[in-house]
Amino acid sequence: MPLDHLDLALRAAAIALLAMLAVSLWRDLGRQSVGRLAVALALGSAAHAATFNIGGTAVPSLAAAPLIALATADIVVLWLFCRALFDDGFAPRWQHGLIWLAVFGFSLISCLVLGLAGHARIVIVANNLLALGFVGLTLAQTIRSWSADLVEGRRRVRAFVVIAALGYGGVNALLQMVAAGSGPSELANVVNAAMFLAVIGAVALMLLKVGASDVFAPEAPHDAISVPEPVVAAQPAANRKLVDALMRLMADERIYRQENVTIGMLATRLAIPEYRLRRLINGELGYRNFNTFLNNHRIEEAKAALADPTQAEVPVITIAMDAGFQSLGPFNRAFKAATGVTPTEFRRMRLAAA
Repeated sequence: MPLDHLDLALRAAAIALLAMLAVSLWRDLGRQSVGRLAVALALGSAAHAATFNIGGTAVPSLAAAPLIALATADIVVLWLFCRALFDDGFAPRWQHGLIWLAVFGFSLISCLVLGLAGHARIVIVANNLLALGFVGLTLAQTIRSWSADLVEGRRRVRAFVVIAALGYGGVNALLQMVAAGSGPSELANVVNAAMFLAVIGAVALMLLKVGASDVFAPEAPHDAISVPEPVVAAQPAANRKLVDALMRLMADERIYRQENVTIGMLATRLAIPEYRLRRLINGELGYRNFNTFLNNHRIEEAKAALADPTQAEVPVITIAMDAGFQSLGPFNRAFKAATGVTPTEFRRMRLAAA
């Protein structure tokens, strides 16, 4: 089979697989932020499969420029997707839409202006440098947040999805920049298409094996933030002692108030391995994310303070920071996500009912 035919077949297979993934994810997770981001990522990846050209020097056509811009802006979607993947409470905001629009617009204008002026190499390098920047940002963010996931099987799948996506994205961007202007390489395009199809196929197989609902946590309804009580009767004695010790750290010492609390820090305080504490918080207390575990305790403290008539004059930001939040914005978002109302509205309603 000629290389150009093989290249076309591999791209077509990748696009078909991405289309099936998009339909499946929309059907199962279309109402969740992470599900919608996954669908958008699949569609942007399909645009990438249709437009990448290692070593290409041809000026982008008017028809191809929007697809190239869509493929370039897909790196922003990957960044947001990884944020949502490791933070069950994350939801895209309008600022994120502006970032996507800025990257899309930059890529589109560079294609239409620089490309049509004969500067195809500059277009390729600029777009892929932008992509590499977001790859670095996503990788750094993923490393910081990966440990917060308490479900071991899901952590492994998520790690594979992120490493595969970022690995391919970084390699592809470097290849395109290194080969820019050297002339199209049919072999390089075939290898790149085969790598891309392998990544998409592996991710699809893992989702089929594990199940999308196990990887992507369901969004919790409002008022679902109350701290679960351990089911003492169902626990082995050793787990019961550890749960009691953990809850003392949270209730008596209020360790969640400390800055940059990590699961490793708590494991050290309890003198147990980190993996065992993960299993304890997930299996015995029912949490899927360590940050949610901490924030639930923080918000419970804040709710009690906001409902206390003797603290009616205490500023909301003081209550938030006393509970362990570092600034007002994250506190307001977490509080409203948990209760459906802002802290000020919650205080007004509780004090009126007192």
